[in-house]
Amino acid sequence: MGKVYTQKALFALRSAWKHTNKRVVFTNGVFDILHRGHVEYLNTAKKLGDILVVGVNSDISVQRLKGPLRPIVHEEDRAFIISQLASVDAVCLFDEDTPIDLITAVVPDVLVKGADYAPENIVGKDVVENAGGKVQTIEFVPERSTTSIVETIVSRFVKK
Repeated sequence: MGKVYTQKALFALRSAWKHTNKRVVFTNGVFDILHRGHVEYLNTAKKLGDILVVGVNSDISVQRLKGPLRPIVHEEDRAFIISQLASVDAVCLFDEDTPIDLITAVVPDVLVKGADYAPENIVGKDVVENAGGKVQTIEFVPERSTTSIVETIVSRFVKK
């Protein structure tokens, strides 16, 4: 699937990037029903380094976090779509509720999350900062979310 890697393959790539002094940025999310907010968020994250790695929650992880009706889009499709964005260099699916194992394997130079997260609560913060990296938050595009898209669909197409 192009730029979609296993955790083991991603770890090997990280070693190569380290040898060429590439600054690696990591972020993660569900990325269900891709929208403008996702794309702008990832474009902004990419500007913080040379390589953007995106962890994508697997379907089973999403169901545990968001309930049995989610995700809308299958994990392989979500990973593929994210991998096709110009700003994204590598994608890796993960089954856990948090990306801590993936962050520990990649040890990015910059760890990015949305500004709805308090920096002290960002999973992997300690791993990144202990390795000399930094944690940064990015503002969301207002009124752009998968939840709002689903709500619009339901309000327009579900009979009351």
